[in-house]
Amino acid sequence: MQIRDLPYSDPGEPDVRSGFRFLVWLFRRQLGGQLKAMLFGGLHMAGVALLPVAAGAAVQAVINESGRDLALVGVGLLAVALLIAGADGALHRAAVTNWITAAARVQQLLARRTAELGGMLTRRVAAGEVVKVSTGDVEKIGWFVESFSRFAGAVVVVVAVCAGLLVYQPELGLVVTLGILAVVLPMLPMMPAATRRADRERAKSGRATELASDTVAGLRVLRGIGGEELFLSRYRRASQEVRTASVHSARMWALIDAVQVVMRGLLLVAVTWQGSRLALSGDITPGELVSVYGAAMFLLFPLRIFQEAAMAFVFSRPSARRAVRVLSLRRDSGGSADPVAGPGPDGAPGGLYDPATGLRAGSGRLTAVVCGD
Repeated sequence: MQIRDLPYSDPGEPDVRSGFRFLVWLFRRQLGGQLKAMLFGGLHMAGVALLPVAAGAAVQAVINESGRDLALVGVGLLAVALLIAGADGALHRAAVTNWITAAARVQQLLARRTAELGGMLTRRVAAGEVVKVSTGDVEKIGWFVESFSRFAGAVVVVVAVCAGLLVYQPELGLVVTLGILAVVLPMLPMMPAATRRADRERAKSGRATELASDTVAGLRVLRGIGGEELFLSRYRRASQEVRTASVHSARMWALIDAVQVVMRGLLLVAVTWQGSRLALSGDITPGELVSVYGAAMFLLFPLRIFQEAAMAFVFSRPSARRAVRVLSLRRDSGGSADPVAGPGPDGAPGGLYDPATGLRAGSGRLTAVVCGD
């Protein structure tokens, strides 16, 4: 699916059993774009991973005073640079396409459900909540769909680089592999707290948007009874609650960032210390030390993608639940007395039927209703 093909002729029938199932359904509907982004992402990071190898080879060529080897390294670096540039451009195009097409699919689903429900929608879900779902929540859902493919590509490259280091220089490779695990694992116990705070922030934000929308809709009535200040004070309180929840959520992510920075620094210190000892004892060459150190530096790049994917998942879960709440509504549920789509009292298919008055408007026909008063 390309952006030029939007809007979808049929966005599909979503899985609304839960927010997570909805995200999985959305991912499966864009499997081709996800695989394309994962491929380009893997090629891009593989090219970046080759830079430390080339740097180590260049250092060793200078030490050996070999102009031929240095020239070969230069040609290799040029090829790697072209690979990185091409893959990076293709990755960005594929990732943005995935983001926009996922968001467009969700927006079309919401628009279709809104058209089907009509005036019944705002009786079941606040108008402000609908606005929040169709704007901010759609963006967060698209962010997760887009980031997952880059996350999958990063996982493949990290595993390949760690395996290569274990073969190339087992002792330092073991230090780097254990260090990567030490960087990633401390983030896992903090994710549930980050999820709860993100859920709380989303709930407060939805409530504030709902209050603002209701206030604007009833502004004329509020002015008539002098209730502007009352609703203004309510919105101020709701706004402050959103600010407090956002600060609490940001503090948790700041703590996660701080832990990541500390663990990454400790990893580089350990690699440098162990590598220098091996180089001084003659167990490895200076070129090998540069390659291993550069590989450890490179691994910090996909780790940032891991953290971004975790953030996207945490923020998209409450958004997906809100979207599912709207998408799961049906006109024939909830016992509403509004006109219901479906067969009339004589079993005729289609159309609208009002059980209170017995009015039936046939499907595909222009029906006029004349009131006596």
